[in-house]
Amino acid sequence: MNDSLALHDADIAPRTILVVDDMADNIDILRSILSHHYQVRVAKSGEQALAQIEKKAPDLILLDIMMPGMNGFEVCRSIKQNPHTKAIPVIFVTAMSSVEDERLGFEVGGADFITKPITPLTTLARVRSHIELAERQYRHELLIAQRTQQLEESLRSAVSMLSVVSNYKDEDTASHMGRMADYSALLASAIGWSNEECERIRLAAPLHDIGKIGVPDSILKAPRALTDSERLVMQQHTQFGYDILSQSQAPLFKMAAQIALAHHERWDGTGYPRGLKADDIPLAARIITLADVFDALTSKRPYKTAWGLTETFHHLKSEAGKLFDPNLVELFIQCEPQIREVMEKWSD
Repeated sequence: MNDSLALHDADIAPRTILVVDDMADNIDILRSILSHHYQVRVAKSGEQALAQIEKKAPDLILLDIMMPGMNGFEVCRSIKQNPHTKAIPVIFVTAMSSVEDERLGFEVGGADFITKPITPLTTLARVRSHIELAERQYRHELLIAQRTQQLEESLRSAVSMLSVVSNYKDEDTASHMGRMADYSALLASAIGWSNEECERIRLAAPLHDIGKIGVPDSILKAPRALTDSERLVMQQHTQFGYDILSQSQAPLFKMAAQIALAHHERWDGTGYPRGLKADDIPLAARIITLADVFDALTSKRPYKTAWGLTETFHHLKSEAGKLFDPNLVELFIQCEPQIREVMEKWSD
C-alpha cells in the first residue's frame, strides 16, 4: 500500500495542496482560488518542492512546467520515481499546450493539465476530482491490505491446526518442529530468499510429515524393522501429505505440498517417491531434508544421545552429494553462530 497519501485523516483535516511556481502572481491566483477549500502550501522552485514533499507529503501538487533549475517534468519524474511519493497526483499548470508537452507530461506521471489563464471553476473541478480519485485508491489499497492480513492470519491458523493434527500421529516434539522450522528459514535466508519466502518455509516446515496421518499406527509405531510391504506403505506418507496440502493454491500450501512430497528424495537420486536427483528436487524440500536430519542428529532421544556440532557437521559433509545438496551443506555450516542461537532458543 502506498504510504505517500496524506489521506489517513481525510474526514477530519483539510486536504493539502502544494503549489509549485516561480511566479508570485500565479501563486497568488491559485491561493485565492483554493484557500477557501484546501490548505495551501507553496514552493517557488522544483528543488524547494521536493524538499517540502520529503518532509510532509501533500494530497495533490499543482506544478508549473517552465521554472528556473528543475523544470516541472523533471520534478514530476523525481516524485514518481520515489516509492514513498509516487501516488501523489500531479496536475501541470502551464501555458504550454502542445501535443508534445502533453505527451511528455503524462509520460513522466502527470495526472492532468490545467491551461493558463487559470479559471476558478476548472481549477477547483480538476483538483476536487483528482483528490477524490486518490482517496478512493487509498481506501481500496487499505481494504486490500486488511483483507490480505486477514488471509495471512487464517493461513497461519490453518497451518497451526494441521501441525497439531500431524503431531497426534508422530512423536516429534514441538521443540523439534520449532528448531527445524527456524533452521529452514535460516538456510533459506543464507541462500538469498526474501523475508517473505523465509517466513513461508518456516511456516511450511512443520507440515512436512503430515501425510503420516494416513499411515496405520501398526506400521508408524512398529517396535521392529518394517517389512518390505510395510515400508512401501510408510513411504506413501509423502503422497498422502501432498494430496492434503495441494488442495489449496495459496503459496504457503503450494510450498508445503512440494516439501511433503519431496523431502525424502536424495541428491544422488536414490530417494523416494520419484527418485528425483540433484536440482530436480524442489529447493524447499532440499532445505527441509537438511534441517530435519540436522536436528534429529543434534537432539537427545530415548534411544540416542545428542551429537555435538563438530560430529554433526562432519556427517553432513560426508553425506553432501549423496543425501544432501552440497551447496546447502556448505552454506548451513557457515551459519554456525545462528544455528547455536536457534538451539539455545529451543533448548528443552
